[in-house]
Amino acid sequence: MFAGLTLTPNLATWGIAALATLGVIVRPFSWPEAIWAVLGAALLVVLGLLPWQVALDGVSKGTDVYLFLVGMMLLAEIARKEGLFDWLAGLAVRAAKGSQTRLFLLIYIVGTVVTVFLSNDACAVVLTPAVYAAAKAADAEPLPYLFICAFIANAASFVLPISNPANLVVFATDMPPLGQWLATFALPSVLAIVATYAVLRLTQNSRLKGQTIKTEVETVRLGLGGKVAGLGIIATAGALIGASAAGIELGLPTFVAGLATTLLVVALNRGGLVEVVKDVSWAVLPLVAGLFVLVEALEKTGILTLLADTLKGYAQADPAATAWAGGAIVAFGSNLVNNLPAGLLAGAAVQAAEVSHKVAGAILIGVDLGPNLSVTGSLATILWLTAIRREGEDVSAWQFLKLGLLVMPPALVLALGALLLV
Repeated sequence: MFAGLTLTPNLATWGIAALATLGVIVRPFSWPEAIWAVLGAALLVVLGLLPWQVALDGVSKGTDVYLFLVGMMLLAEIARKEGLFDWLAGLAVRAAKGSQTRLFLLIYIVGTVVTVFLSNDACAVVLTPAVYAAAKAADAEPLPYLFICAFIANAASFVLPISNPANLVVFATDMPPLGQWLATFALPSVLAIVATYAVLRLTQNSRLKGQTIKTEVETVRLGLGGKVAGLGIIATAGALIGASAAGIELGLPTFVAGLATTLLVVALNRGGLVEVVKDVSWAVLPLVAGLFVLVEALEKTGILTLLADTLKGYAQADPAATAWAGGAIVAFGSNLVNNLPAGLLAGAAVQAAEVSHKVAGAILIGVDLGPNLSVTGSLATILWLTAIRREGEDVSAWQFLKLGLLVMPPALVLALGALLLV
């Protein structure tokens, strides 16, 4: 009798969470992703499946993520308005010397560097407008180059702990020293980055070969505001590395750096703050908040205890098989619920189960790399979608999935294999 009483609310919670996630993926009526996440969270509270106090606790747990995103979005917007991306686009086109493949490789290398030192979300927010500007300046079809921003944001996201905020969630207080991190993840990261490039390059080859691009573009003068914005991005990278080394959460340093850079540029221009604030994609914040509430509701169903007990049992019996299975399950599961809630649940389960660093590393690779399968697999890819829509481009869930099915699995297998061999 009592089992039935507890089972029904749990099923309802899972059903609402599943429908909300489906709404985020499919976007019925072309409504923004945030609406579906917030509707799902609100419905859980209205139906009494989640107390409003617990929902607020879930929202508050995302504070560091909100600060991080606001800082990055402010940096990206002020850099765009000050012409930094147009200036960088001109440099990239001239460096490509009329070669599509050279431009493709150049953007891929830059995307890797941005992801490693600024995080995958920064790659989606900051680099995507620059890549679009470069493609348009070269008279090239933008989409093949824009795909780079989406896929490298996840493929290079476990080179350093700061390359993806999810890394800090999975290891939490048990974060390995930087030397040990590099020894563990250097080879898996290199293989994931190279494999992702190889598949992307092959799949986009026909588009790249069928185009001719400019060798010279109009020189864009970079003003003082653009230089300050560029220095602000570099300073933010330094702040993130320092914060990571000191064990400080990344949100506040990023927010402070983004806000300071924006205010400084606005002061130099003697105005323009309203325009910057108006053009920031604020909808991503309620999306993240809604996802945090959904995770809070799922935890109440007892899923966390079940995951931790299962993981601990299998890890004790066969660590290698558990690493393979755990990494693969989390990788594909992240695409069903987005890797933000998946990472939160997986990270909590890893901490509760007290598994080895190998098993934890495999799960981290699944959380970071798995979302390259679908367009809503990671927050970085959703941010990328928002960025390309602002430029008049769009990619459907099916279009991305067809490419993700080719790109993600080889990189995942190679990364997990390398992790277990190191």
